[in-house]
Amino acid sequence: MPELPEVETVRRGLAPAMEGARFLKVEVRQRKLRWPLPKDFEKRLEGQTVEGLGRRAKYLLADLSSGEVLLMHLGMSGSFRIGKDAKPGVYYHERSKSTAHDHVVFHMSNGATVTFNDPRRFGSMKLVPRAKLDAEPLLRALGPEPLGNEFDAAMLAEACAGKKTSLKAALSDQRVVAGLGNIYVCEALFRARLSPKRQASTIADRNGKPNERAKALVEAIRAVLNDAIKAGGSSLRDHRRTDGSLGDFQHNFQVYDREGEPCPHCKGKIKRIVQTGRSTFYCPACQK
Repeated sequence: MPELPEVETVRRGLAPAMEGARFLKVEVRQRKLRWPLPKDFEKRLEGQTVEGLGRRAKYLLADLSSGEVLLMHLGMSGSFRIGKDAKPGVYYHERSKSTAHDHVVFHMSNGATVTFNDPRRFGSMKLVPRAKLDAEPLLRALGPEPLGNEFDAAMLAEACAGKKTSLKAALSDQRVVAGLGNIYVCEALFRARLSPKRQASTIADRNGKPNERAKALVEAIRAVLNDAIKAGGSSLRDHRRTDGSLGDFQHNFQVYDREGEPCPHCKGKIKRIVQTGRSTFYCPACQK
């Protein structure tokens, strides 16, 4: 599933095509995505202007002139493309090229055509009144944005204080910090030299205050996310930028998907374990 850097890359690609433009026509070719699109989906969008395009965790939010917000999620395999000439590229794993999976097409007033393609149909689109956005079930339980000004060591330590779960599981919990997933949790923990098996509560002292581990972890999270965004995200199977080009951060993985390879920091070897049903990659020698 795309994580924060991939979604932010998509947002930045879509913004020039959608912000300030009206929906001239909305073409729905498949109503059944993760959940069915509302019957009046097209009617509620057509004629409306996109006043801004934002992101919350792994969600895209198009603020509409109608007072509604179009909430979009890429799911496991969703992608957007602009125009008709997407560049093919080479993927880490082969992705679907079939236009049969073009489920929603937005025809914008500036001439742009924005197409949502999703082979697995785990993506979603939902219209929510702006005034009720804070109460929206998909958003209300989300933790802080890791690149936001309010996210710091104190906030992370407080969220992890008393938790008996592993640090990997805590960081993957969207209620603790929003937008992180398997790839960037593994990479951030490696940069912070912290074991994914470490108990989450150990980044806080007895009073819930941050220790040096918490400070190092926050710095690592911010750094790896910013580096990934600059690289256009990670293209493993389905992620691509809106112009069809690939993200490049997969070439910079230090531990993720590198089982058995030498650690780039020490003489150890990268190990893979399974935590909460997901593969975790780390160096047992230097991550403690």
